[in-house]
Amino acid sequence: MSGPLLKLEGLHVRFSAARGIRSLLAGREKQTFDAVAGVSLEIEPGECLAIVGESGSGKTTLARAINGLTPIAEGKAWISGEPLHDKPDWTAVRRQTAMMFQDPVGSLSPRMTVRNLILEPFRIHGIAIGEPERKARKLLAAAGLSQEFLDRYPHQLSGGQARRVGVARALALDPALLLADEPTAGLDVSVQGEILTLLNKLRGELGLAILIITHNLNIIRHVADRIGVMYLGRLIETGPVEEVFANPAHPYTRALLAANPEPDPDARLTRIALKGEVPSLLARPKGCEFHPRCPWAHEDCATRAPDLASVSGARRKARCLHPFPDFECRSEAAGGK
Repeated sequence: MSGPLLKLEGLHVRFSAARGIRSLLAGREKQTFDAVAGVSLEIEPGECLAIVGESGSGKTTLARAINGLTPIAEGKAWISGEPLHDKPDWTAVRRQTAMMFQDPVGSLSPRMTVRNLILEPFRIHGIAIGEPERKARKLLAAAGLSQEFLDRYPHQLSGGQARRVGVARALALDPALLLADEPTAGLDVSVQGEILTLLNKLRGELGLAILIITHNLNIIRHVADRIGVMYLGRLIETGPVEEVFANPAHPYTRALLAANPEPDPDARLTRIALKGEVPSLLARPKGCEFHPRCPWAHEDCATRAPDLASVSGARRKARCLHPFPDFECRSEAAGGK
């Protein structure tokens, strides 16, 4: 296949806001808001892209839209060249895009054994298996579990074991893209490392592309090639992981990195205090949507809306009118905040 595996152009996902009693009695029209607002990105075969941001930034909604679990309101999307925005066959799409949900145990049916959970995708898609027992064992082994787990139920699994079952289930139909929503959430640090190692191993062996949704910046360097930072449903910075970590161009990205726990006890942490709270999606700020919280906001930031534009070469992009070309330069400008 030539070209990207996944391509999004100006993707919007829109929801209706809940109305109170007064609004209902007054007959007011429903308000809508964009949880994902104009996201454009590409993922190449075998590549791992990490989408990060605070809770409510639109990360999970974006993944659900790619897999058809949430409708696309505007924009275009393609998987392997097939459009997702024009009445696609979602059954066929979901054979290519497997989803790992955030809760490793809660995402598994408590009434089904591990064997049935792993083989369920074949039944859902009407795919006959010549040797189901052999297939179940093979998938479980690929996820790092022995056949003794086949007859267990989800409540008999640890969080890490349940996550591995979720990986085995996701691999059942040989997908091209794995959508992993917080794949290490709720797991001990040592188990997190095991799951990340497993994902890296599978990516190398199967040529699997992965879209990781996370707020845990510590895991990104272990698995991701590129990073996309989201704020209020928009991508505000993208680029290769090492470049973005070493030299963040957007103030929000730098604030996220500064708040990230540093494993080196001798490292000096520089915290960045953001102003106020995250704005409501029903009342997006004018101009740059981050400017009310930005420690380095200029006057024009309140009136001009920035585009996602190249910074420091074609591989880096930031949605900022005054992107910082150098991390240390910004640190000095902030007065060591």
